[in-house]
Amino acid sequence: MSEPTPLRVLFCIGINQNFFDLPSAGVTVDDVWRAFVEMMDGIKALPGVDFIGDIDDDAHLVGPSDSWPWTCYLLADVDTQETVRAACNLFRTIAVGDGDFKLWRYAKVEARMGRALTPRSYEPAEAN
Repeated sequence: MSEPTPLRVLFCIGINQNFFDLPSAGVTVDDVWRAFVEMMDGIKALPGVDFIGDIDDDAHLVGPSDSWPWTCYLLADVDTQETVRAACNLFRTIAVGDGDFKLWRYAKVEARMGRALTPRSYEPAEAN
């Protein structure tokens, strides 16, 4: 039996206004970046995730990003939608600093799932 084709997943990550309002409530920018690194490492370490690459565009996108264009992206091949869900759930579970805040307070994620774009057979239409 052949291995199932993995999902090609683009994790689109936006930084929200709460990050730009720091420091606040005992949370610093450093606390958020430590949590952010934990999230990135956590996604890469999930079983079923084959990390391809990432891109950060904080030099050309200044301020919060609630939709496209996002602040940064992570591209991976992922075995199942359940694994994609687990990756997104890291935003809900990773603590920021010593308080009760989680990463989702400062950043959001949207996972776009599809397949790798590969050449397929093509038969051009005959000219009339």
